[in-house]
Order: sequence, then structure tokens, then C-alpha cells
Amino acid sequence: MGDVVQFKKPSPFDKHKGKTLCRSGFHKWVVVKDNQFDVKQGKLVTLFKCSRCGEQKMELK
Repeated sequence: MGDVVQFKKPSPFDKHKGKTLCRSGFHKWVVVKDNQFDVKQGKLVTLFKCSRCGEQKMELK
């Protein structure tokens, strides 16, 4: 039989790490290069995703 692993409840510091900056509007935007062309509008699109919280924003060119 395998060893029994004790799971530790995450501390509040680990649970909310990086979210306070995003809540204040300081996101860490990273460019997502999967889909760069919007077919419906016929324009180039730049999709940004926050690496901390996962929120997305889009810019049309």
C-alpha cells in the first residue's frame, strides 16, 4: 500500500496571492497569440490575458 499524504489547508496569504494587485487595477497583461483575426468584424485583434487572475481584454487595430 502507498503512503498516506496529509493535505494542508492553504493559508490566506497563499490563497489570495497576486489578487490584490488585480483588484486594484494593476493587472499583469500577457499577449495571447491563438486567434489574431476577428472574422465577424474583419479586423486584427490583440487579445490580452492577465497571468495572475485570468481576466481577458481585447484591442482592435
